[in-house]
Amino acid sequence: MIHEELTDASRARRTLTGTARMLLALKLDGPLLIGLALIAVYGLVVLYSASGQRLGMVLRQVGHLAMGAAAMLALAQVNPNFLRRISPWLYAAGIALLLIVAGIGYIGKGAQRWLDLGVFRFQPSELMKLAVPMMCAWYLRERPLPPSLPSLALLALLIVVPAGLVVMQPDLGTGTLIMAAGALVVILAGLQFRVMGALAALAALGGWAGWHLLHGYQRDRVLTFMNPESDPLGAGYHIIQSTIAIGSGGVFGKGWMNGSQAQLDFLPESSTDFIYAVIGEEFGMLGQVLLILLYVFVVGRAIYLATQTQDTFSRLLAGSLAVTFFAYVFINTGMVSGLLPVVGVPLPLVSYGGSSMVTLLAGFGMLMSLYSHRRLIGS
Repeated sequence: MIHEELTDASRARRTLTGTARMLLALKLDGPLLIGLALIAVYGLVVLYSASGQRLGMVLRQVGHLAMGAAAMLALAQVNPNFLRRISPWLYAAGIALLLIVAGIGYIGKGAQRWLDLGVFRFQPSELMKLAVPMMCAWYLRERPLPPSLPSLALLALLIVVPAGLVVMQPDLGTGTLIMAAGALVVILAGLQFRVMGALAALAALGGWAGWHLLHGYQRDRVLTFMNPESDPLGAGYHIIQSTIAIGSGGVFGKGWMNGSQAQLDFLPESSTDFIYAVIGEEFGMLGQVLLILLYVFVVGRAIYLATQTQDTFSRLLAGSLAVTFFAYVFINTGMVSGLLPVVGVPLPLVSYGGSSMVTLLAGFGMLMSLYSHRRLIGS
């Protein structure tokens, strides 16, 4: 009996070693991969209920996950020197695609965001979530840090142009994330607090000037943020139904597939932007805390990997990718809970959607590449 137990233990150690060797050979980080997988599985369980038990939607989401995993695996193998060299070309291609979308893009649900390629529709704005921080990190890689005022002016232009093109589609949520990804690179470059304060004041002034450029429904979302009951059947409807769902779930929730707000279609966009409210209603506060803890683990591991990189380009890009993922979570949970205006940001790896899923996992593939190749980066 003792001999059998020792044999089983040694076999388990050999299996673990084999798994670790495989992950090392594939340039993948085991803890980060486990965290992402747990969130994705959690998301599939919730999506089945949120979609009204539509197995087809869940299977399509599995397909999105598979495409994202393939992109992550492929990018994890790429040498960061290559990522650095293609950054300006990727950025230029993204700007060109955004201009094409503005001219002949596919229109759906009142927005012109996609390029119809026949087989599938491609959303170039998702590409800019990666291209903008890559471009900013590329620009700063050989310049004195913190950046000078002329450098900050050019960086602001590099960030604002694509973000503005995306906001005009209109897609305020994605535009906000693009600006956040680029701004984080600049902040991680050592931006002084006094400069950040001055830039915040300029951003507020720009926001005031750009208020009149927003679409009517976007302005309504901001105006009803503090008092959604002022338009309960219009702009305030989403957030009212969302907070009702979260509040009715209590601590333990109503049970899987037993949430009235989602199952009776009171909750809009229950499979996409407002899926966090489904979690609150069906799994309660405990279910929400569990998901948040998984996100905290992933963000913490990603930040750790970013701190281990050795050159300026890798540190800035990896840090931005890690913190931008946190921004995804913060904005979505904040808007669904009524703490932030509704801007249409999906809950990462949980909300239904292909473009966002692939972009997120591709970013993690780049992060793993920057970490695993940290001793091989040259000029």
